[in-house]
Amino acid sequence: MNTETKKTVLVAVGVIENATGDIFICRRGASQHQANKWEFPGGKVEAGETVEQALTRELAEEVGITVERCQPLMQLEHDYGDKQVKLAIHKVTAFSGEPRGLEGQPSRWVPVSKLAQYDFPEANGPIVEKLTAPGA
Repeated sequence: MNTETKKTVLVAVGVIENATGDIFICRRGASQHQANKWEFPGGKVEAGETVEQALTRELAEEVGITVERCQPLMQLEHDYGDKQVKLAIHKVTAFSGEPRGLEGQPSRWVPVSKLAQYDFPEANGPIVEKLTAPGA
């Protein structure tokens, strides 16, 4: 499949940080793209939504929190061969509720220093690098 016919999917991604600086991650289901890898929660931006609206909706649906404050962290594009994604990553620093895997997916709080020990989709590599960089 050549890149001219491949659709790019815009995805809102939330790097959820708690008061102690830990990051919330979830594991993808066995039937999902990039199955069984750990990820920062989020999802596809629907037509007519802003990235922030999609992030708020997806985090409410997926992990049960209400976003109160977030700011852009970075954007990146990645071509998996079968799918091209554009990730709009926001750091979520204030929220209400306690995040948990509402879709039955395993989830946990992880210290930033331990993120690199988890198997993330290739597109998430630059996010982990940015979060774990000295002075980040």
